[in-house]
Amino acid sequence: MAHSDLRGNPCGSGSPDAQRAAEQALWRMMSFYDTPLADLDTAMQADPGWALPHAMKAGFLLSLTEPALRDEAAAHLSHARALAGAAPPREHAHLEALQQLLEGRWHAACRTWDALLVEHPRDALALQWAQLWDFFRGDTPALRQRPARALPEWDEADPLHPYVLALYAFGLEENNLYPQAEEAGRRALAANPRVPWAVHAVAHVMEMQGRFEDGSAWLRQQQPHWAEGNGFSAHLWWHKGLFRLESLDVAGVLRLIDNHLSGDALQMTLQRLDAAALLWRLHLLGEDVSGQCAALLQGWDLNDTAAGYYAFNDLHVVLALAGAGQVPAAERWVARCAERAMAPSDARRSNHGMAREIGLPLMRGVLALARGEADTACDLLAPVRSVSRGLGGSQAQRDLIDQTLLAAAARGGRHSLGRAVLNERLMAKPLTPLTRHWALALGERSQVRA
Repeated sequence: MAHSDLRGNPCGSGSPDAQRAAEQALWRMMSFYDTPLADLDTAMQADPGWALPHAMKAGFLLSLTEPALRDEAAAHLSHARALAGAAPPREHAHLEALQQLLEGRWHAACRTWDALLVEHPRDALALQWAQLWDFFRGDTPALRQRPARALPEWDEADPLHPYVLALYAFGLEENNLYPQAEEAGRRALAANPRVPWAVHAVAHVMEMQGRFEDGSAWLRQQQPHWAEGNGFSAHLWWHKGLFRLESLDVAGVLRLIDNHLSGDALQMTLQRLDAAALLWRLHLLGEDVSGQCAALLQGWDLNDTAAGYYAFNDLHVVLALAGAGQVPAAERWVARCAERAMAPSDARRSNHGMAREIGLPLMRGVLALARGEADTACDLLAPVRSVSRGLGGSQAQRDLIDQTLLAAAARGGRHSLGRAVLNERLMAKPLTPLTRHWALALGERSQVRA
């Protein structure tokens, strides 16, 4: 007998209790309110023969980009495959995509989800996971295009519709469609204020438009819905830190790090990345954050097997090490990343090309700056700017590349390069205190007359 889920998608279980628990887990994945693990355990208990909850657990663990969780994810995926004999083709497609993720073939996984969504555009799990891995691998067009293909097929009364609309809002923002992105994000929140990805999308719009006062007010207004009990809160605190940094409120940024991006607040790599990125920006401004960077490195998985897993994460490890003044350790980390990036056995992994073409030049540029070789840093960083999207992350996250380049240009002899980057910045958004700082550091007083 064929079964369907709440959206009419073919489903491998006819148990209402199992479906209800899996739906709750799906909501947690899209909303970040607590982890989905307990709900998935409930679904497994309600229907021990259903493969999808095991697959969902594997996918959730992989989405955390923690190398140490890969074996656990593999075990859950193996269990799912053992149960999947009578599963519908839709669930087999999820298993195929997850196997591709496990092998590091992120591009292939997203193509598998694309094909699935053509047939089942209301598969929220595929939409959520595909957007995450579009983000990780830097496929900016797909961030917009995939939810755009699916949204017209959704009923606006569906409880998950605001979450899918939030995916679309973020995709619009990353493709520089700022008014449309802000409208979509606000519309998602009007339907349900508990959609942190929509709060996030609107915050990105304000960041890219230089609206740092609006951005601070926006996050403060939405704060009751995201600051407590939400796994995404650390990233939204990071956004709040960016708005403070844009106004050169260095003391405010340091307080925010102490309160929300340090110590017990950092439970996973994705949160440590935000802390490292904010500390590095302060380091570039001349702030001594070596103690905070050293503390951040405590408890971070920096063993040999972790190096080279994902270039975006690897870069942030180097930022933390360099910020802590541990340049020899940063050099060893980059050497291990390079060894893995050049290994033929890793050639099928999406990270292989990402690391060789983008990650390694960026890490070497950071190392050069840390060694006081500012002009060499410029030579390494400048050519990568145009392809840096392929590193993954958002435009706001990758802005640290430009800020590092501006610092290197200011410290060395490449002031003309710094001026060119400043010109580009000033054409994109109004003059802010942070941009004024870099103009003055480069001796470009004519660019800061307002």
